[in-house]
Amino acid sequence: WVHEEDPDVLCLQETKCAEKLLPPEMREMPKYPHKYWACAGTKEGYSGVALLCKIEPLSITYGIGGARPGGPCDHGRVPLALPGDGLRAQRGPGAGEAGVPPALGCRLPGLSAGAGCSQAPGALRDLNVAHTEIDLKNPKGNKKSAGFTPEERQGFGELLAAGFTDTFRHLYPDTPHAYTFWTYMMNARAKNVGWRLDYFLVSMRLLGALCDSKIRSQAMGSDHCPVTLYMAL
Repeated sequence: WVHEEDPDVLCLQETKCAEKLLPPEMREMPKYPHKYWACAGTKEGYSGVALLCKIEPLSITYGIGGARPGGPCDHGRVPLALPGDGLRAQRGPGAGEAGVPPALGCRLPGLSAGAGCSQAPGALRDLNVAHTEIDLKNPKGNKKSAGFTPEERQGFGELLAAGFTDTFRHLYPDTPHAYTFWTYMMNARAKNVGWRLDYFLVSMRLLGALCDSKIRSQAMGSDHCPVTLYMAL
């Protein structure tokens, strides 16, 4: 699928693998000679994010808010960032965990404020939150469910208010049944009973360069599906 999609930068989340245990097919991807991994140091086989790049980044940094890869708090969710290129890959806390997206929502704009918006204009995030009712199949039955609580949705709104745009909803504001996650239970994916939990966010500075934001719902292999961002840069 990656060879067919042929992205310039591939962001992976939930790798659940220590770098030393990466399979050969990941190590031997010649189109992506620049590979960066943030694996959980204290909980092996848990979470994890990665960036695979065709062109060497101007720089690469790990960590946010004082956390560092392998530290006691990162759990493999510490983001990888290409500061000079303006891309971040980050996985948010699991729904219902401490440190829900309101905390993440303040950290990402905080980086923009500290480094200048040109340094952090884009982000790929599994936020584990469905922002509005159109972003999940059964909103009425999930108003108290983790991933759709008022607090989590408010945190997402605060993130957008800080200067970021949900690229998919910007382009497709009224498109229903567009989901990126389906539970393995009850044949949910075949019935398209899902949630939209995965987002490409961009700052206002990059909004004019946005071409398209796609959900690859036909790509199998996970309870989440990939999302693709097209930018004219």
